[in-house]
Order: sequence, then structure tokens, then C-alpha cells
Amino acid sequence: MDEATALARARRGDLDAYEVLVARHTVAAHRTAVLLGAGDDADDVVQESFVKAFDRLGRFRGDAGFRTWLLAIVGNETRNLHRSRRRRDGLALRAAAADARGPEPADPVEEAVAADRRQRLVEVIESLDSRDRDVVVCRYLLDLSEAETAAALDLPKGTVKSRTARALMKLRGLLREGEVHGAGSAG
Repeated sequence: MDEATALARARRGDLDAYEVLVARHTVAAHRTAVLLGAGDDADDVVQESFVKAFDRLGRFRGDAGFRTWLLAIVGNETRNLHRSRRRRDGLALRAAAADARGPEPADPVEEAVAADRRQRLVEVIESLDSRDRDVVVCRYLLDLSEAETAAALDLPKGTVKSRTARALMKLRGLLREGEVHGAGSAG
């Protein structure tokens, strides 16, 4: 079945015809999602894109080809994924930082210093790439074991160990760098 026929039938609700389009464009859609940064979520992005494309076939004007239109949907879904990740990661970090506060210091100066340190730590953790940030959040802010972190992130335990070690080295370096810059600007 050629593309025009498959598209015309799919627009009338023919799922078999839509399957032809899905089979024809899955590789390009997946490659697009990966290259735009969907990472391990690329399969989910592609699946969601095909569902949305099917739901919106009535709005497809045909100005560009189906492939181009579909890849635009994949791009939008990938951007939505990025926004969702940033919101989720920011919420998780703020919640974990709030939980990690523990008992409040009696001295207002101590409280202010502790708040500044927490804020700096959250900022530095947020600056890590997502792979490093995820293991640090799971291990130290959510207080998960290596095995629990491996299960939560769907990673081998050895990968969690190595990423944690690497992420902690980066964190230490970034925190030291901040102290040096902070001390240099105080004078």
C-alpha cells in the first residue's frame, strides 16, 4: 500500500492502514526522539507521538508530507518530556532538601547559614547532568540504598556505584569551586 492510500484510509479510521504508516516511519521517529534528547524515554515519546498523530489525522492538511508532520509531533513530545523532567527534578530536589533540613537551629545566624548551604547544594545538584543528578538524588536526598536506586533508575547496581562515585567527585569540585569564587568576591 502506498503512503497516500494508507493515509487516506487511516484518516477514515482504518487501523490497518495506520499500522502501515507506523511501520514505515517508526525508525525515523525514534531516531528523531533520541537525537532531540529523549534518551531512554524515546520509545515512550514515539508511542505517544503516534497516538497523537492518529487522534489528529483529521487536522493534517497535507501542506508537508506525513513524515514531516509526524516528526514535528515527535519534536513537540520530546520538548514536553524535557519540560516535565525539569519540573519533576526541581520538585524532587526541593522536597528532598526540605526533608533534609532536620531540626531547626536555635540561632538565627546558624539558620541563615544552613539555608544558604542548602540552597547552594540544591543549585549545584541541579547543575549536574541528569544521569549524575538522578543517582545523587536517589542515594542521598531520598536515602535509597544502591539496590533501591538501581531498581528505581532501572540500572545495574555497578552502574549506580560508578555514577554515584563520579557524581560525588563532580559535586565536591563544584562546591569547592563555589567556595573559592565566594571567598574571592567577599574581599
